[in-house]
Amino acid sequence: MSKELLTLYAAEVLDEHCKLTLAQLCRVCHLAPEQVFELVEYGIVEPHGLRPCHWRFNGVALARVYRAQRLAQDLGVNTAGAALALDLLDEVQQLRARIRRIEGQYD
Repeated sequence: MSKELLTLYAAEVLDEHCKLTLAQLCRVCHLAPEQVFELVEYGIVEPHGLRPCHWRFNGVALARVYRAQRLAQDLGVNTAGAALALDLLDEVQQLRARIRRIEGQYD
């Protein structure tokens, strides 16, 4: 299995209750800790814990890291651009869910 498919599989399997340490996230996503620090700084992922040695990341964070990596790899988007794109994609997803709920009330 390729590294990319393994990362995608891991992002789909892990849920918000799974917790990864900084080292585990780095290993799974093939990132240096400094790269994760940048993702945290831009709000792409939000660790639980006060200091990096106590940080824990859930499956949602893993999926966001994977999506940011794909934006960078496929489209050449920098970290700030990835943060904006992910926020906008999240908003679109929330709006679509809201529309489905509203439409469901009138069926």
